[in-house]
Amino acid sequence: MRSKKKKFQELKTFNNVFEWDTKGVKKDLKKLFKQRKEIILELGCGKGEYTVQLAKRYPEKIFIGVDIQGERIWKGAKQAIEENLPNVYFLRVQIENIQEYIPKKSITEIWLTFPDPFPKDRQVKKRLTSPRFLDIYKKILKKGGVINLKTDSQGLYEYTLRQVVEGGLKIEKDCRDIYSEGNIENVTDIQTTFEKKHLEKGKKIKYLRFVLR
Repeated sequence: MRSKKKKFQELKTFNNVFEWDTKGVKKDLKKLFKQRKEIILELGCGKGEYTVQLAKRYPEKIFIGVDIQGERIWKGAKQAIEENLPNVYFLRVQIENIQEYIPKKSITEIWLTFPDPFPKDRQVKKRLTSPRFLDIYKKILKKGGVINLKTDSQGLYEYTLRQVVEGGLKIEKDCRDIYSEGNIENVTDIQTTFEKKHLEKGKKIKYLRFVLR
């Protein structure tokens, strides 16, 4: 098993990883965005399981997993290289700073897969579907751009739904239990390690898809 330090060192040699503290990273990212393809982000991607699986299903699109934890990104990035997936990339950066690296109105979709629900009231601003973050997403999403939330947290699901309704946003899909409502879709049936653990505990998986712009 590689140590955390070795993973960080190896990460710097991967041609599918962009790191915020690397010289010329913004210039390199601009080259990626010049490609005439749909670009989808997964924020808080962890080990990149969802990002990689989406990329396999949609080879005509570009997928970028975003996370600040390099040792997590390492696994997805290495898998993408080993499996020769040319449409998978990872960006190591704090999500609140993402607009500094992603061009305005360049993203088609954003995926939030099992983000930390931050259940305490004093943690509201940290939720990835809080007004603070939605404002950031608006800057990088194209017109008609959508947000996909997949979560086991009833609290985060209800909170997000309130933000959507109060903001007058269009809901495209609203499932309180994707595996029992007969609403399972090709993109929502991907199961990460975290999701499998939630399902083993009998938790219901919610899915919300809404248009932000």
